[in-house]
Amino acid sequence: MAGLIKREDIDEVRQRTDIKEVVDGYVTLKGAGLGSYKGLCPFHDERSPSFTVRPQVGRYHCFGCGEDGDVISFVQKLDHTTFHEAVEKLAHRIGFELHYEDGGSGPNREDIGRRQRLLDAHKLADEFFRAQLITPGAAEGRNFLYGRGFDRAAAEQFGVGYAPQGWDSLLKHLRGRGYTDAELKLTGMFSEGGRGIYDRFRGRLIWPIRDIAGDTIGFGARKLYEDDQGPKYLNTPETALYKKSQVLYGIDLAKRSIAKDRQLVVVEGYTDVMACHLAGIPTAVATCGTAFGTEHIKIARRLLSDDGSGGEVIFTFDGDAAGQKAALRAFEEDQRFVAQTFVAVEPSGADPCELRQSKGDSAVRDLIGSRRPLFEFAIRATLKRHNLDTVEGRIAALRESAPVVAQIRDAGIRPAYARELAGWLGMPVEEVSRAVGAATKRAAQAASAPPGGGHGGGQGHPGSGRGFAGTGPGVAPLPPSAVLPSFNRPDPRDPVAAMERQALEVALQEPGMLEGETWQRFSEARFSTPAYLAIHEAIRATGLGFAGDPVRWVEQLLQEVPEPLRPLVSELAVVPLPANTPEGVLRYCKDILARLFELQITRVKAEKMGQLQRLDASADPEDFQRLNRELMQLEMQRRSLRSDA
Repeated sequence: MAGLIKREDIDEVRQRTDIKEVVDGYVTLKGAGLGSYKGLCPFHDERSPSFTVRPQVGRYHCFGCGEDGDVISFVQKLDHTTFHEAVEKLAHRIGFELHYEDGGSGPNREDIGRRQRLLDAHKLADEFFRAQLITPGAAEGRNFLYGRGFDRAAAEQFGVGYAPQGWDSLLKHLRGRGYTDAELKLTGMFSEGGRGIYDRFRGRLIWPIRDIAGDTIGFGARKLYEDDQGPKYLNTPETALYKKSQVLYGIDLAKRSIAKDRQLVVVEGYTDVMACHLAGIPTAVATCGTAFGTEHIKIARRLLSDDGSGGEVIFTFDGDAAGQKAALRAFEEDQRFVAQTFVAVEPSGADPCELRQSKGDSAVRDLIGSRRPLFEFAIRATLKRHNLDTVEGRIAALRESAPVVAQIRDAGIRPAYARELAGWLGMPVEEVSRAVGAATKRAAQAASAPPGGGHGGGQGHPGSGRGFAGTGPGVAPLPPSAVLPSFNRPDPRDPVAAMERQALEVALQEPGMLEGETWQRFSEARFSTPAYLAIHEAIRATGLGFAGDPVRWVEQLLQEVPEPLRPLVSELAVVPLPANTPEGVLRYCKDILARLFELQITRVKAEKMGQLQRLDASADPEDFQRLNRELMQLEMQRRSLRSDA
């Protein structure tokens, strides 16, 4: 087996990789002070951003769930890879050649991480299918695209390809690139029969399905020929890479526009996504053979920065019964969004692709522009199920639609829709309002009931795993004692503990401030809070050898502190300093260190004053004079610190 990656190479990859660029592939980050960025945490559901990235020190930390680490651990967790695979992926990203302890150039084919092998196979297949689209045998596929208004440029933009009609075209291609049949079975691109494996996709138009980072992880295939006995659309089955409940087609192309425009448009098919993008709606995505569900919502909310400051999700559905059913399923998930949810339905039943064909790009834009609130659509769809010409039908419609109105999150809008409902039903407003009020009360009681499964809080409530107890902005205490049995949580209301915390934040994030005489003063400072004292001792033990490289500096400190304190070190290394300019950071750091040193002077003065009071001046005149001189020097130092600050 190949040896471990050399430690110095791991450090080099960590140092040379921009953690913000990597995280940006998964999370929408916004500036949060000089050199800090925030976004919705990719590790837990939250409504307000608490996931902080500090590129200067190469760390991330979530102040909600407590997840923390460096760029390597981020890739490990998000891509579900081993440490070894994550380092190799990042090294490949920056073009860095790794060296291994056995002197080799890395693992051989059998030792390469399974995930990367699968990704490479999909990349090769993607290139193969796209190349086939321009061959004579793909004429039917090109006709299909042209018939729906897509030219060659559109096909290239979305990576559309063609799977030849033979049984082993792709199989031969990937075997020729060194893949074994055992590996190819894991890709989902092949079926297995009595004579072995064969191409799953044959004689079909192919769309690559990519993850949010842009890696191809599966394919969608559309039937072209009448003698094809398979379904109209055939997708990759579930694999280690492809989980249909977690995939949105087009997310790799749409993610930037979604974050910029604060809009997500959900359509039903691959050609609908193409039509929307080409018509000027670059925020369109589609699910892959499944309903828009919880995992899709998590992806959408992170890209939208779904924190209550705006944003909209627009569902487009066919006007038929199946489309209405899909819209109502989407409404059931509406409460998971802070963003406003809408539905856009073309009365004729045309989907965006058909609409673009028949009426042009502007018709697609008009469809999205005609969106209406999803709850209005849900109410009207409910009313359609009842005969409103009879008293019995109106009463039944009220009973079914009142809970729908009660689900409207905005308490200011809810009464207005109660009045609208009264008009649609032809019933007194008071009667409808009472029904909606009763439904709202029942929903509130159900929501406040103790959950049967005990899933725990998602935003770091006390006792929720690695979460933090709420203590006020910017001052998160240590994790609960169950996680940190050796250290009490510092009290954020204690001014001394707060001072020590701020000093450690400066030391971890701006180690260059500790050079020369400042280092001597800092290392001699006495910390009284046990957790902060342990971190201070680790800083003294590490020394300033890596102070010029903040990434390596923090990494060394993490090795020095007791393991239970590593999350706290990570937190202190990324919490934004309260300054917006380099000059402001410099002033803040100097001020904090001056306050720390002044606190130390005050402590020493108190000790020497005690000694002086216990001293007999007539019996020990020399000690008496020495203590007075030392007290005077300490007071001069204190005044000098205040003057500098």
